[in-house]
Amino acid sequence: MKKVFFTGQRTIENDIETIPKLMKTIKNLLMEGATDFYAGGAIGWDTLCENVILILRDERVPYIKLHLVLPCPPEEHTARWSRLDKEEYLKILEAADSVEIVSEHYSKECLKKHNARLAETGDICVCYYDEKSRRSGAAQTVRMAKKPGKKIINLR
Repeated sequence: MKKVFFTGQRTIENDIETIPKLMKTIKNLLMEGATDFYAGGAIGWDTLCENVILILRDERVPYIKLHLVLPCPPEEHTARWSRLDKEEYLKILEAADSVEIVSEHYSKECLKKHNARLAETGDICVCYYDEKSRRSGAAQTVRMAKKPGKKIINLR
């Protein structure tokens, strides 16, 4: 069984094109045997991917699993988020098949640990990031995934 993980930017530039590409990519991965999908619980790309997996699981593909790998406890992770983002996060958290919290408290180091753990989880990385951006968490996670030669699918 193939495992897939998601990483990406907070801002998605063209939802009209990106969402169908994401759906098609996930459906292709399902046909290739993917069953477990891991995401990091961040605003933007992660939230979009988590919602797509939950919709597919609830409507058509009940055997797929959504696993969250969070950098720190939800209260700290979402401390600066808007009320709406927190509400959506909590819905996803409740619907997830599993939740792993990497660090007890929020810090820059916990974000690096989180990215490393996420890169460990799957065989395939479905990402959305600008390959010229070297300093983002998504770029760091993709670099970590490339070292062991995992398949990278960038939908940006």
